[in-house]
Amino acid sequence: MIEELLPDPVVTVEAYGNDEHAGAALYPEEEAVVAKAVDKRRREFAVVRSCARRAMEKLGVPPQPILPGERGAPGWPAGLVGSMTHCDGYGAAALVRAVDLASLGIDAEPHKTLPEGVLPAVALPAEADRLRRLAGDHPEVHWDRLLFSAKESVYKAWFPLTGKWLDFTEADIDVFADPGERHSGGLRARLLVPGPLVGGRRIDVFEGRWTVQRGLVATAVGVPHT
Repeated sequence: MIEELLPDPVVTVEAYGNDEHAGAALYPEEEAVVAKAVDKRRREFAVVRSCARRAMEKLGVPPQPILPGERGAPGWPAGLVGSMTHCDGYGAAALVRAVDLASLGIDAEPHKTLPEGVLPAVALPAEADRLRRLAGDHPEVHWDRLLFSAKESVYKAWFPLTGKWLDFTEADIDVFADPGERHSGGLRARLLVPGPLVGGRRIDVFEGRWTVQRGLVATAVGVPHT
């Protein structure tokens, strides 16, 4: 699912339900991070790291610990950039060599309406207006959840480039369906604060893709080198 949303150099590994990743072992350093966590948190933590280590192997990089750093961002081996996501019954990791992409972000969410009160907290007025129009054209898609996921992917791509927080209201995201499609499309995020410098050039727009499959909505953003 995530693989469909990212360019060819990116390697992705996904886990659905209780597959072979569920009992994945952690490194001692990782065990220490979740030593006091509830079982659900430990399980999700382990599953996405199993996915990430499988992705490392595909790129010829020896598997190694992946420890959360500032604001929980995963610490990747030198020369790699990546992103991870998990929700009930699903986990995924996406990795790419740093020479091929400057940054990337992925997110998956249950394809359900957001809890009451969440959308006004994360959506700009213009975004909310666009979502209402989209809901009229394609009511089978939970556009509010899709927007939330897109904001998460944008933030995950943003943070490694800046080391700064990006508020939900600091990116104006336009999501749209592919022509003739109901369950896939693109997204364009216009940053409302100064964007990151990539190769000496400031990036003010992030672009990505989305899909709805298997009861999930997934989004992905890749930031190319300029």
